[in-house]
Amino acid sequence: MTDAMTVARAVVRLLIDGGVRDVVICPGSRSAPLAYALAEVATPVDSPAVPHGRLRLHVRIDERSAGFTALGLARGTGVPAAVVTTSGTAVGNLMPAVMEANHSAVPLLVLSADRPEELRGTGANQTTRQAGLFGVHVREAIDVPADDVAAALDAAGRVLSAANGLLPPSDPAFSFAPVAAPGPVQLNLAFRDPLVPAEDPVAVGGATTSTAHASTPTITTDAAGTPRTGPSALVPSATTATHRTVVVAGDGAGPEAALFAGGLGLPLLAEPSSNARHGVTSVAAYRLLLPHMLDRVERVVLFGRPTLSRPVAALLNRPEVETALFAPAPVAWFDPGRRRERVIADGAELAEFAGAGPDGWAADWQEAGGRLAGRLVEIAAADARDGHGVNGPLLAARLWPATDDILVAGSSNPIRDLDLMAPVAGPGPQRVIANRGVAGIDGTISTVSGVALGTGRPVRVLLGDVTYLHDATGWYLGAGEPEPDLQAVVLNDAGGAIFGLLEHGRVARRPGWTSAVERLFGTPQQVHLASLAAAYGVRYQRVAELEALDAALAAPIRGRSVIEVVADRTRLADLHASFAAAAADVVG
Repeated sequence: MTDAMTVARAVVRLLIDGGVRDVVICPGSRSAPLAYALAEVATPVDSPAVPHGRLRLHVRIDERSAGFTALGLARGTGVPAAVVTTSGTAVGNLMPAVMEANHSAVPLLVLSADRPEELRGTGANQTTRQAGLFGVHVREAIDVPADDVAAALDAAGRVLSAANGLLPPSDPAFSFAPVAAPGPVQLNLAFRDPLVPAEDPVAVGGATTSTAHASTPTITTDAAGTPRTGPSALVPSATTATHRTVVVAGDGAGPEAALFAGGLGLPLLAEPSSNARHGVTSVAAYRLLLPHMLDRVERVVLFGRPTLSRPVAALLNRPEVETALFAPAPVAWFDPGRRRERVIADGAELAEFAGAGPDGWAADWQEAGGRLAGRLVEIAAADARDGHGVNGPLLAARLWPATDDILVAGSSNPIRDLDLMAPVAGPGPQRVIANRGVAGIDGTISTVSGVALGTGRPVRVLLGDVTYLHDATGWYLGAGEPEPDLQAVVLNDAGGAIFGLLEHGRVARRPGWTSAVERLFGTPQQVHLASLAAAYGVRYQRVAELEALDAALAAPIRGRSVIEVVADRTRLADLHASFAAAAADVVG
């Protein structure tokens, strides 16, 4: 007789055979069959490696945090990670992580447990219409009826294929062919009582099941351990054309962007999470240079997704500038036909479009960027010496070269401070990760925890106080759960500083509006971060001066720790006005 445990064991075995090595689970009754099936094949939580045919099981009590932890695991390892929830609102709490996974093309598997069909719509406890809940944000969503092993296996294979951006082959002996961008999927599994194993234990490893549709692509990594599932490094072909072209490397561009720009002598404008920032033609402080140099640009080649800079957006939208997007594989961040760039998949065609830079073209950009970067550091340091404490831009300038492994950049000001201040040469992180799919501040600590657990490497995250507080429960670890090597550097300026640099800052200076803008956008807070860290058993250090900051950043990252950097956001608008004036002076 087929029962809930038989279905759960079959699905778990197929996922393991398909390459899944990490599963995050939250407690719940309806999802109990999956929990038991996972426990039967899980490797010990303190094991640094996952033997073939086993997986690591991570337990969290908050489904939103669990979703982002699984997202971080998938981002860190480059292979699908799963999150398991019980029925009802538990599934809905995964929506933010699913949305981020959708727009970031992260293979996230949602295994949602559900009541059987006869109980749906009857008012049964914790029952709602959760099949298809995520709508357009998943590549595939399949509702599996209770007690049907064949249907469960077929559905599990299909969603695993969809998560990897693949179609199942007609013959399981052959590998898949890429057809779409990877992304999140939902497997909604109905279970009938009984929801617990029979008294006779099942041998570790579970039942043998078919592995049709369970293959996964080979995952390769670069020297920094960055997953590479797409084309090999792009080396530009020779071209006789000459154009004043710039290369924009957005989130996820990869080192191919740096190789392409360097090979053709083109200025490289690289965001921190492009992982192309150290290219030989990379331009420092490009965001402030662009408004003064837009008229010099004839063409733009775009790698990855740019999200940080209004000047870059203005450049890409100039009607007189020809633009091209390198997309050798499907991407998840825009719909076909919705962007003006000419989409190019071939390296030779891309090189012919871009052309080589005229003599001195890249050097002029780099010389201006280098001089401006030096001025920005001087201005930021002078502000700190005036007794105002460490500011966000200066923190970014010091943190980047002090980080030699994985750096996660929180949304809002921190990643923009890194974009403006991080050096383009010399020491720096081996790999930079950021949730730029929908650029939310939610789930950051949980994402970083997943990255650290998935890679087994120390991870530092730079984030603001509001982002930090939004996911404070991400620090929670149940007894016996493995502790990642994770350091959070929190720029605490007691609220949301980014809004003061946008239009809202100007509104705040109008008569009668100051208090309303501060309350609604500044969102001032007085949370005692030391007490919060102590509550979760996380080491804590408060920093207010540069010398203490440098010493704290130089220490090795072991276990979990917080460095609180105290700052004053009331001076930030004036500081950035000084930056803009310096850029105008440098460009002349």
